[in-house]
Amino acid sequence: MARIAGVDLPRQKRVEVALTYIYGIGRSRSTKILSQAGIEQHVRVKDLSEEEVSRIARIIDGEGGVEGDLRKDVAMNIKRLMEVGSYRGLRHRRNLPVRGQRTHTNARTRKGPRRALIRPKAASSGKP
Repeated sequence: MARIAGVDLPRQKRVEVALTYIYGIGRSRSTKILSQAGIEQHVRVKDLSEEEVSRIARIIDGEGGVEGDLRKDVAMNIKRLMEVGSYRGLRHRRNLPVRGQRTHTNARTRKGPRRALIRPKAASSGKP
């Protein structure tokens, strides 16, 4: 099994798609990495040799910005926004959409499930 940047790549998938399982690598970046390594995109992960896997790993390490380092950078950027007290930081702190989406309706993914409204019982009018 090919293990690159601490991630086990799925054996049955094409290398181009399998590299996208690494955080910080999408389709375009995986295509560039494969062209630099001199590996065809349609090859399956199980058909890669150890030498080809090490070439891919070397290129990814050289470029940087994947997995743990990238996650840490993103978390630090969000933390900085919250400490500075910017509008975006406040939205992150309150778990609301950050990029200007409406919240009157929708935004359920970010806000979580609806909280039920607790209404007081209607006072009886005293009539039988």
